[in-house]
Amino acid sequence: MPRHTTYRDAGVNIEEADRAVSQIRRLAAKTLNSNVLTSIGSFGAGFSLQGWRDPVLVSSADGVGTKLKIAFATGRHDTVGEDLVNHCVNDIAVQGATPLFFLDYFAVGKLDAKVCASVVSGIARGCRLNGCALIGGETAEMPGMYAPGEYDLAGFIVGCVERKRMITGENISAGDLLIGLPSQGLHTNGYSLARKLLPNISEELADELLKVHRSYLKPIRALHEAKLLKGAAHITGGGMTDNIPRVLPAGCAAEIDVNSWPKQPIFELLQRLGNIPEDDFRRTFNLGIGMVLIVAPEKIGFVSQILKKVREPWHQIGRVVAAKSKSQPKVRYL
Repeated sequence: MPRHTTYRDAGVNIEEADRAVSQIRRLAAKTLNSNVLTSIGSFGAGFSLQGWRDPVLVSSADGVGTKLKIAFATGRHDTVGEDLVNHCVNDIAVQGATPLFFLDYFAVGKLDAKVCASVVSGIARGCRLNGCALIGGETAEMPGMYAPGEYDLAGFIVGCVERKRMITGENISAGDLLIGLPSQGLHTNGYSLARKLLPNISEELADELLKVHRSYLKPIRALHEAKLLKGAAHITGGGMTDNIPRVLPAGCAAEIDVNSWPKQPIFELLQRLGNIPEDDFRRTFNLGIGMVLIVAPEKIGFVSQILKKVREPWHQIGRVVAAKSKSQPKVRYL
C-alpha cells in the first residue's frame, strides 16, 4: 500500500497552530469588554454598538513594513505588534474616531507558537493601552511562502465617531497653526532605506530601530473633546510632504519651519550615511514628528494647557497659508 501522506508532511503543523491559538485566546481575553459578543475562535467576531446616537464607523488596515526585518534579525518579536496597533489607531484618531476593535493577520511559512505568542503579546498590549478589543484575526501557516524565520503581519481596526463630531479639516484656514508631536524614531516607515544604510545592526542600534510607533490617541482625544482641533495628519510614509496635504482644504498650503523642533540623532545619522537628497529624506522619514495637529492661533493657549495636562510635548512647527496657485507645492519648507 502507498505511504500515507499527512498535512504535516506538507509542512502544516495543526498541533502547533492549536498551541498558538490557545495562547492568542489568553492574550486577547485581557482586551475584551462588554461590547464583545463572541469569543476568540468564532467564525466571525460580534461587537455591539451601544451608546451612540448617529455613529459613523471609521476603519483602517496597515502593516509594519520592513521593520519586521529588524525583528527577524534580532529575534525580538514583542514590539512589532504594538507598532501595528498604534499605527492603525492613529490613522482613525485623526478623524475623531474612538477605537472599538482590532483584528490581526499573522502569516508564516513554519509556525512557531512562541514567536506567534510574542508578536500577539505586543498586539494585545497595544489594544489594552488604546482601549481597543482584540476580537479576532487569522494565523496562517503557508509552507514555501516565506523565508525560514520570517512572517508577515497586518492589522485591521474599526472605530466610531458621532457624525457631527468627525474631524474633516473643512474649517482649516490660512493663519492656523501647525503643532508637531514628537515621534519615537522611525516608527514604521523608511526601514528599507535604513537597512540599506545600516547593514550591521548592533544591540544599541536595534534598540533604536525597534522603538515603538507612538499612539497619539490621548492628546488627539483631549483636544477634540475641548473642540480645539481643526485637523490632524499622521506622519507616516510620504512624511510631512505627502501627509499634511491630505487634511488641507482646497486653497490652503502649509509652511514648515524645519528648525522648530529638535533633530533626533538617528535621522542625522541616516542622512549622513546616505547623503540623501533633502526632498527624498523628507518623504521617506517622519524626521522626529509623528503627528501634526492644526489649531486656531487664538486658541494656542488652551491647546498648550491641555497638552501639558496629558503630558504631551509639542512644538509649533509652522502654519497654514493661502495657496497662490494650483501648481504651488502644498508643503513648503523654510
